Amino acid sequence: MLIAQLTDLHIKPPGKLAYGRVDTAALLRAAVADLVAQRPAADVVLLTGDLTDGGRPDEYALLRELLAPIRCPIYVIPGNHDVRAALRAGFADHAYLPPGDGFIQYVVDDHPVRLIGLDTITPGEAGGMLCAARLAWLETRLDAAPDRPTVVFLHHPPFRTGIAHMDAIGLAGAAEFGALIRRHPQVERVLAGHLHRPIQARWAGTLASTAPSPAHQVTLDLGPADTGTFAMEPPGYQLHLFTPEAGIVSHTVTVGSFPGPYKFHDPGGVLLD
Repeated sequence: MLIAQLTDLHIKPPGKLAYGRVDTAALLRAAVADLVAQRPAADVVLLTGDLTDGGRPDEYALLRELLAPIRCPIYVIPGNHDVRAALRAGFADHAYLPPGDGFIQYVVDDHPVRLIGLDTITPGEAGGMLCAARLAWLETRLDAAPDRPTVVFLHHPPFRTGIAHMDAIGLAGAAEFGALIRRHPQVERVLAGHLHRPIQARWAGTLASTAPSPAHQVTLDLGPADTGTFAMEPPGYQLHLFTPEAGIVSHTVTVGSFPGPYKFHDPGGVLLD
């Protein structure tokens, strides 16, 4: 099973730039084109939050247009820039989304890997939270299928990254979340967004990771005086390949046009310098 992860899309209203300089729509269009050209094709796409920049209906409408070339199932969760009601309306045809106005979290049992999407947002706050109610919901779902390989995906990563201004708006309830995950070894991976960078950590008996954005990246600053900036580093997304033998192996894809591919050997079998 091949799982694609796109995160932190920050789609603005048509014609608007994020932070006055980032054409997030054009960058997502390029990422989607790259993704649909991948072979083998992805079996599912996970969108791990901050789908839009302001949670506006016109932003979700533009997002749906940009995602239209993707033919496999798409599963969405909110990030701190999203608004639950507008997200639900924008993806009203996605039957897996729970009805009502509560947390947007769900289980998908239709694939070789069980997928569990979590809602970590607190409206009006940049940081995330997994409260007792959300954790109890998760524990019930994990208890129901202890032998199924499972991916849990959410927006806010549960580990500290060393990027100070992002850690300051991290995930409350991470310790309790970690204790729960540690009791459920079927969790192959915890996938997150929010950081706009590819970061991995051994966490709670599994591997937790974040993915790059197809738009702008958070500046890599591991110093204590990190002031919080972004850079137009190469855009990207991730592919997570599951096999029963190896579990999940993850690849970061850089979106862009680069020279190559070139063969390492010439037709005569001579290694080329």
